[in-house]
Order: sequence, then structure tokens, then C-alpha cells
Amino acid sequence: MYRFVRPASLLLTCGALLPSLGFADNAVEEVIVSASRTERPLSTIPNTVTVINAAELQQQLSIQDDLSTVLGNLIPGFSPSRQKMTNAGETLRGRKPLYMIDGVPQSNPLRDGGREGNTIDPVMVERVEVLHGANAIHGLGAAGGVINLITKKPAAKLEQSVRFSTGFQTEDVGESADFGMSYSLSNRVDNADVIASISLRDMGVAYDGKGQLIGADNTQGDTMDSQSVNGFVKTGYDWDDQRIELMVNRYEIENKKNWVSVAGNAAAGIPSSAVKGEIVGEGASNKVTAISLNYTNDDFFGQKLRIQGFRQDFAATYGAEALPQETFQDPAYGPDLIDQSQNNSEKNGIKLTLVKNDIANLPVNLVYGVDLLQDKTWQELIQTGRAWVPPSEYENVAPYVQAEFTGIDKLTLTSGVRYEKSKLTVNDFTTLVSYEGGQFVEGGSPEFSETLYNYGGTYQITSAWRVFANYAEAFSMPDVGRVLRGIDEPNQSVESFLDLKPVLTESTDFGVEFKTGDISAQLSYYTSDSNFGERLQLNADGIYTVQREKTAIDGLEFSASWAVTDVDLFGLRYAEATGRYDSNKDGRVDADLGGTNISPDRVNLSWDRTWSSRIDTRLQANYLFDREVRNSSGVVTNRFNGYTTLDLSANIAAFDGNISLAVQNLTDEYYFTYYSQSSPNNIRNFTGVGRSINLGYQRKF
Repeated sequence: MYRFVRPASLLLTCGALLPSLGFADNAVEEVIVSASRTERPLSTIPNTVTVINAAELQQQLSIQDDLSTVLGNLIPGFSPSRQKMTNAGETLRGRKPLYMIDGVPQSNPLRDGGREGNTIDPVMVERVEVLHGANAIHGLGAAGGVINLITKKPAAKLEQSVRFSTGFQTEDVGESADFGMSYSLSNRVDNADVIASISLRDMGVAYDGKGQLIGADNTQGDTMDSQSVNGFVKTGYDWDDQRIELMVNRYEIENKKNWVSVAGNAAAGIPSSAVKGEIVGEGASNKVTAISLNYTNDDFFGQKLRIQGFRQDFAATYGAEALPQETFQDPAYGPDLIDQSQNNSEKNGIKLTLVKNDIANLPVNLVYGVDLLQDKTWQELIQTGRAWVPPSEYENVAPYVQAEFTGIDKLTLTSGVRYEKSKLTVNDFTTLVSYEGGQFVEGGSPEFSETLYNYGGTYQITSAWRVFANYAEAFSMPDVGRVLRGIDEPNQSVESFLDLKPVLTESTDFGVEFKTGDISAQLSYYTSDSNFGERLQLNADGIYTVQREKTAIDGLEFSASWAVTDVDLFGLRYAEATGRYDSNKDGRVDADLGGTNISPDRVNLSWDRTWSSRIDTRLQANYLFDREVRNSSGVVTNRFNGYTTLDLSANIAAFDGNISLAVQNLTDEYYFTYYSQSSPNNIRNFTGVGRSINLGYQRKF
């Protein structure tokens, strides 16, 4: 399991040379909230954490408005983007991360349809905090880590902002053209503040590096040929040491149904394509509302109090196949039935957080509280009104306490415990006829409980060097919907069905960090194990099922930036990972995890240059290494052929604002996406986006 290959040894050597470089330390300490539920300096957090600030985010969005692509460009341990509406198979450190918007969970682990990456327009986001590795502090679904999208904050005075963007490819400027517009208004009057914005986007189709039209994913969902709208408002009021704040975000994206999938041939290397035509039923879409009401009191009986109440309404519609799908057939509706499914989730929750520093005048800080969550999830076939996944109601209560000890100079120790108590309620139901004639399943209300622990420490060796280590556990339910809908044996009961048991993930993280005014670097090694994990397996009908097996993942992550001159900044990011699972349930991991479960080894390089006070540029390269997936007998079951893409972007201060000009896939590289190669499927044998040109203008006034 423990391996350091390819550039890893070189990276270690480079790390060993860093102490010889003597630079003054003038870095400004950064504070984040995602790791510990309260504001903490990065230097006291014993985890690998990546913060994508506003400037980095804006620069990446000038190249591509896809959040998954942004994450992949800046976090190589995150899977390459599928470049579609669905993000199924995209993982962080080989496991699903928990997406949040200002702490409101967006992921839907009870029926993971892979749509949580499209719940907000990225232009509404100010920064992204990514906590790598298993984490229990935010609750259900953080086996791979946490991706917290922090939305924009109100300005201190009246401020308006407009942003226009367009993009196209030279193969067909009209069909490929994208258009985007956003407007925001922000102000503060006395103790009250508000920010409100609206964003509209119209997407064209895309062409690959050979000028061929990229296949449309009519069923799972495609951002090609789609329209989206996002309305956002955040308003607050301050008094004394207290604040109350309301955030509402509504996001809708829907395919316009102008292009019909054309199957390729994965074995022959022929990509999927699309032709203009009519699509039956509703277009694939996401419709999501997130509401958060926050109250903070900085002096609540000598403590800091934060209460967050939230609600999320989520509806993801999947398109209909052009041909009848075997899974949906039912004699009661006649032959050649065409249907489509819709995932629904309604979440309500409360997060109570209390912070007490210097308890009894000792160097001990305490964060404690309780989380309450109700989640009702179901999946229906909307053309016939049938239930594919019955309503599943999940209730969870989780008290927790996290302690921090700072009594030894330069050393910070943390330890915490969280108790998860949950219940899943499913009434009697019958599966679809395609599952061996339809199986009656007895309902039930199984209860689960788990005590989760974490402990770690960070030591500031010198002003430049820091080391950290951490052990953490995460609690998550399996994809209950996939498990229940796939039951094809008689006499099953929800109360006793083994595959509904929660997934407990154990994660370790060891790292060393070096920071000066000119150089920053971090090297970390991690493991992520689960004795009864979850793996997606593709069936012959193109639908995934959940396999419950022991899984073990370990990997290496390295990042570095070097300000070579006052105007030049070079960046290097590298990640490698190995994943194995127990294929014969003998307690030993013996087969490789495939690309739908783990990301490829990858290196990202970048060069930022400030040419003048008005012009700066960035050139970035993403290289994905080849990978072979072997079964327990050592036979290669899948091969991934790596590829390299280059992006170039420029930011120019002009016309009282900023103009961005970017070229994605500068060399017009022709490649099949990581997901398509890892999960061969004729209808989804997609190539990647070829050279595309993007132009934007933003102004504040």
C-alpha cells in the first residue's frame, strides 16, 4: 500500500533542499472556518487544506465556468471533470466529498445522483475551502473531505457589479457560442447590510480536438445546450456582539433538448456524437433552493455561539433515453415504454456551535455543540408516476466536542469525539417489474449509532517549517436509493438488509509545510480505509449498482509555489493514489479500484506573470498519467491513456473594469475524458472539449 513513485522521489528531494533557501517570512496568516466549525488560523489545523481565494477563482472561471474543472485545476487529488451536468464518479482522495454552500449541505448521500456540483453559479462564490480527507465535524457524507463554497459578502457601502462573458469554438461559432451575464447590488445602511444578485447563462454545444461534435448526455444531463438562472440574496443585521443573517440561493439549469445522443463505439475508439432532433419528455435539469438563517453571539456567557438553521430542496431530473430502457419496462404500460427519473431530496437541519477559549484560564479551547438533520429522499419515474426509490426518511442527532491544547510553545494538539445516532425509515414497497418481476420488500426503521474520533497535532518547527499529523473518522450512509431499487431477491426486509449499514471511513494525514515570503510548499501522505465500504459497479444496462466491500486507499499530494521574481510566480501541484477493494470478501483487498471510484495520478503546472499594473497572465498545464486497473488475478481490466491540456488566460484592466481573455485547451488536444475511458460505454464515449476562446468583462461601480 505504501508507495512513492514517478515524480514523488524528486518532490521529496526538492523538499529537502528548501531549507537552504533563506527568505524572509512575510506571509499573512489565513483564517478558515470549514475545518473546525469556527475561525481558526491555517497553521493550527492538522489537516491538508486548500483555500481557493477570490482572485484564483475569478481567474479560473475566465477559462471555464465549470466548478469541477476549477477544482481539478487547483486540487489534483480531485477527479478530472466529466464536463457534463452530472459529476458521478468525481471524488476527492478516492471518496465522495461533502459539498456545502455556506455550511448548508448540498450532497445527497441517500440517493447520490451526482448532481451536487451544479447547485449554484460559481460567480456567486467568493472563495472555496477544501478540507482533504475524512471528516466528522460537518456530519453525514464527508468521507472524502469537505468542499465549502463561501458566498459573497455585502460591501461596506453601495456597490454594483456587472459581469458579461462569452465563449465559442471556431468549428461553428454560432452553435458553440456561450453567453453569460450577472448583476449584483450590495449596500450597508447603519447596522443592516444586503447583497443581491442574479446570473443568467446560455450554453452552446462543444467540439473536440478533431473538430467533431462532442456527444450529448441526454439522460444523465449535459451542460451543453443548456440554460441556467441563479438568484441569490444575503442580508444581515448587527447589534452589540450579535448578528443575524439570512441567505437564500435558487439555482436552475435545464437542457434545451435540441441535440440527440448518437452512440459511438468504445472498443473501436469511435466517440459518441449528437445530431439535432426532438427529445421525448422533460429536459435534464437541476432545481435547487438553499436557505440558511444564522445567528451569532460573540459574548454568550463568555462563549461564542453560532446557530444555523437550514433547508435545502433539491430536484434533479434525468432525461429520457431515445430508445426504451430495459429497466423501466412494465407490461402494464405496454411495449416500448419510454420513461425518465427524478431525484428529490428535502433537508432540514440545525447546527449549534459553542466556542469557549482558555477554559479555567488554561491553554485549552473547546468547540462543542449538536447537529440535527432530517432528510427525505425519493426517486420517481415522472412519466408514469411510479416509485423507483421509495421515500426514505433519515433522522440524525449528533452531539460533538472538539478540544484544542496550546500550552506548549509552537505546538497545537487537537482531539474530538462525535456521536452519531440515526434512524432510516422506509415503508413497504415493491421494486420495478424489471427486477425479477418486482420484489415486495418489507419496510422498517433500522437505527444506527457510531462514535467517531479524531486527534491530531501541528508543530511549528521554525518560522518557515511546520509538520502536522491527523487521524479522523467519517460517518456516511451508503447510496440507499441504489441499494433499495436494485433488490432482486424475494423475502427482503429494510430492517435487516445488510447493505444499508453505514460506511465508516478511517483517514490518516501526515504532512510537512514550508513557507517563506517567496516559496510555499506542502507535502502530505494519507490513507483512507473502510472495512465495509462502497464501490460503484457498472452493469450491462448502463446503470450503476452499489457494492459493499472493504476498500483501502493511500496517496501522496504535493503543492508548491515560487515567486521567482517580483512579477513571476511558478506553481506545481501533484497527486498520486492507489485504491484497492476486497473482490471476494475474504477480508483482504486484492483488486484495483477503477476510475469511477478514484482519480488518476496527475501533475498541474502554472506560470503567473504580472506584465504591468494593468495586465497579468496565467499559463497552466494539466498532465494525467496513464493507469492500468487490474483484478485480483492481476489481469488488466481497464486502461486509461493519459493526456495533457494547456490553458492560457489574461486579465486586462480597461474601460473602468477588467477584461478577461482565455483559451482553454490551447493546443487543441484530442482525448477521451477520464470518465469515458474508465467506464467504457458506447452512448457515453465522450471526447474532451477542444480549443475554445472565452472573453469576459467585469466592472464594479
